Amino acid sequence: MAVKIVIIGGGPGGYVAALKAADLGGEVVLVEKENLGGTCLNWGCIPSKIMKNSAELLENCHKASKMGISIEGKVSPDIAALMDHKDKILSSQRKGIESLLSSRGIRVERGFARIKSRGIVQVASEDGTDRELDYDRLILAVGTKPMNVADFPFDHAKILSSNDILCLDKIPESLTIVGGGVIGCEFAFIFSALGTEVTVVEAMSRPLPLPSVDKDISKLLGREMKKNKIKLICDTVVTAADTAGQGVRISLSKSPFTDNPKAKDPKSPEIESDLMAVCIGRTPLSSDLGLENIGLETDRGGWIPVNDSMETPVENVYAIGDILGPSRVMLAHVASHEGIVAAESAMGGSGSMDYKAVPGAIFTMPEIGTVGLSEEEAVKKRISIETASVNFRVLGKAQAIDEIAGQAKMIVEKDTGRILGVHLMGAHATDLIAEATLAVEKGITAQELAHTIHAHPTLGEIMGEVASKAAGFPIHG
Repeated sequence: MAVKIVIIGGGPGGYVAALKAADLGGEVVLVEKENLGGTCLNWGCIPSKIMKNSAELLENCHKASKMGISIEGKVSPDIAALMDHKDKILSSQRKGIESLLSSRGIRVERGFARIKSRGIVQVASEDGTDRELDYDRLILAVGTKPMNVADFPFDHAKILSSNDILCLDKIPESLTIVGGGVIGCEFAFIFSALGTEVTVVEAMSRPLPLPSVDKDISKLLGREMKKNKIKLICDTVVTAADTAGQGVRISLSKSPFTDNPKAKDPKSPEIESDLMAVCIGRTPLSSDLGLENIGLETDRGGWIPVNDSMETPVENVYAIGDILGPSRVMLAHVASHEGIVAAESAMGGSGSMDYKAVPGAIFTMPEIGTVGLSEEEAVKKRISIETASVNFRVLGKAQAIDEIAGQAKMIVEKDTGRILGVHLMGAHATDLIAEATLAVEKGITAQELAHTIHAHPTLGEIMGEVASKAAGFPIHG
């Protein structure tokens, strides 16, 4: 008799888990209360990249004359057409996921799922009817939502979440983004390219203040923000936002969270903008799941604990994706891999997650790709290292396409030459990081990578250049 598997959440973790479990012979039901694809497809990765592509196209039009192309007439963004284009792509992607699930015999139930008891999930549909699903194994992939702040809560008109900003009906003249993390920085470059005057307020001392992002990359990004006329205010927090006037009057204060011992009070205690977008994190969607009905406790933050097989402390119940919280890695591609491991474990296999070589892809302009240890992380681990850096401008391809901004940095174990981390900022860095990911995963040395032939002229040569420098025989870098 087939193992009955119920999966709650149809995002990149949930639907991939469903496909894998079905391939392994499970009888799978996937429950989704909104659209298939989760936050990534509907409110994150894909729609923001559609907007980024349009923003870059607009920028290229503005510099076309430099490249020998004459454009007559005014070139300007059309937000209505952009949103329509975005919605068509998202609809097509959702249909693609639905088709995949259907082809594997996976039943999709629409509605809000709540655990009733061990072995039973109750699904409430919009028409008010309830139905019960029996399960042998349960996989929780419920995800997160944008974090709301009590001092300046979302009003979805002037104070926006990262979801709201993807549904604007006009491009604002000015926008303040609270939070200089991945989401905040990506939106900063997008809206700056679309013609908005952008200010980013960050509580820490640098943009992208993440352990996985090397400080040198943050420093370079700060320079690019300045070149793009994005105002960056670090070591600062927003304490209040007044929407009574035409725009938003935003109160600022020195950050109590900054890692900068020399942080000063902001130059101005107040700034104004048409809109304010709050991009400071996400909160778990675990509170209404009925976890108490099976004795599954979250941690203090509401995140669900799991082992490396993705099983929770409750037998036959698994969890994957962003609901695991920041102690894991909150990325769509990680959720998908966790989904595969959870499905294998649920079907009696011995899957196990390894987070050693997780690539990070940040779609600023230029892009950032990271994998493995940063220099700071390696030092904290007391690993003896050497580093090498090469600028993208040494590449013929970068010069040819007028994308010379950026740098590649490699962290290498001193004794063995093994590549421990790579940090890229430059054109197509999110694609180029794949080679570095394989290098870190397989324990390749800088010398081995340097002796790997890279095609010319390509942006991929940056990996050969930085590896050669790390191995002790720099070419152009």
